Amino acid sequence: MEHICKKCLLLEAGEKAAFKSVSDYLETVDKALLAEKALYNSRLSLCRECDFLIAGMCRKCGCYVEIRAALRDKACPNEDNKLW
Repeated sequence: MEHICKKCLLLEAGEKAAFKSVSDYLETVDKALLAEKALYNSRLSLCRECDFLIAGMCRKCGCYVEIRAALRDKACPNEDNKLW
């Protein structure tokens, strides 16, 4: 039985193909739409502490947290307790 990594981002969870797809996608996004690196890292750090993170995906909205955190205009989807 495969272990699903809770509170892990894609690469940490062993999801190499999904991580590559996310990375490739983010390379195509207009740089003006991306959050600054420090903000991105801060967001991911907060996501790592969230109970809704599982293997790089947010169980609140179904997104890959690496994408949501990278986009400047996005926010935490947890309406009851926004982390960022």
